[in-house]
Amino acid sequence: MRALITGAAGFLGSHLCDRLLQVGWEVEALDDLLTGREENLAHLRGHPRFHFRRHDVTRPVEVSEPVGLVLHFASPASPRDYLRNPLRSLPDEDGA
Repeated sequence: MRALITGAAGFLGSHLCDRLLQVGWEVEALDDLLTGREENLAHLRGHPRFHFRRHDVTRPVEVSEPVGLVLHFASPASPRDYLRNPLRSLPDEDGA
């Protein structure tokens, strides 16, 4: 099985990556690193079933293989994050 996790470098996303890999899933991880941290995923670099892409989920994304599960955790998670990046939480003129 293959999972796509957005917000993968955040607290919850990184732990989900760990767990899914532990039980045999392949993980496609996306994060724009606005509030997530690469350090949260550093231990997974080189894992044969883990693939990280720095990507803003307000933009279209293409995946090359079928995905059986999508877990969407890409969002500034605290009021402090929203205050630091208020415009990143709003849709742009295209509605994205």
